[in-house]
Amino acid sequence: DVQLVESGGGSAQAGGSLKLTCVMSGYITNVCAMGWFRQAPGKEREGVAAIEGGGRISYRDSVKGRFTISKDNAKNTLYLQMNSLNPEGAAMYYCAADMAWDCSGDYRTVYGYNYWGQGTQVTVS
Repeated sequence: DVQLVESGGGSAQAGGSLKLTCVMSGYITNVCAMGWFRQAPGKEREGVAAIEGGGRISYRDSVKGRFTISKDNAKNTLYLQMNSLNPEGAAMYYCAADMAWDCSGDYRTVYGYNYWGQGTQVTVS
């Protein structure tokens, strides 16, 4: 049993910053990748950033240069530093992890992950 819990969401003004945290607990096996996704009302859940076990990092184009994904393996914790927020960044943000042995998922998409957090809300004014 694995749980992912996000925190750090809230309200930011346009141009402001927030830092999201995701803490993973439970019986953790081989973590192929962890990622951040977001979903705005009426839209599909979309990938924001991902970091794989081997260290490869990816971002969606619209957040490059503004968002930074990082992790602390010792704490089983994932972070997303969000700078220069704009209204497009307003969404429910979800943390996800893929725990497997083949590590063959497409970590840009929701289908690459088998564990999800409950989400943390980000609003931008």
